[in-house]
Amino acid sequence: MANDTPALTLGQALRQYLDARNAALVAARATLGISDTDARALLFIVGNPGTRPTALREYLGITAAGVTTLIDRLVERSLVRRDVDPTDRRVNRITATIDIAADPWSALNRFDDDFDIAVGEADQTRVGDSAALLEALTKATIGARH
Repeated sequence: MANDTPALTLGQALRQYLDARNAALVAARATLGISDTDARALLFIVGNPGTRPTALREYLGITAAGVTTLIDRLVERSLVRRDVDPTDRRVNRITATIDIAADPWSALNRFDDDFDIAVGEADQTRVGDSAALLEALTKATIGARH
């Protein structure tokens, strides 16, 4: 029996991926009882231990007051800690106190981790070609309009 389902376009496939990833993050945030901004901040801090509030503010695109409130909230929940920079006492460094690889926090990365496993099991030539194509198309798209 022939498959009558038309093949997805690349754009449709990418939107399908993003929708699935976003749905996984929404479910993880609901389970953890955190907001989208809190989740994005935690993932950034986990990936950038000892980050400065300024870097987090720039990444999230929020105000200085907003990042202070956000960090206060995460510290209050014992999700991150604020350390004084030993070389410049005027600077705080933010570090996660959660183990992102352990439950329940691993839910934030579960989709990406599972996707990476699927990528590792796929034809690596196709994976490399696909990555190169996506990189080129992303660069072309970013530069298309000023």
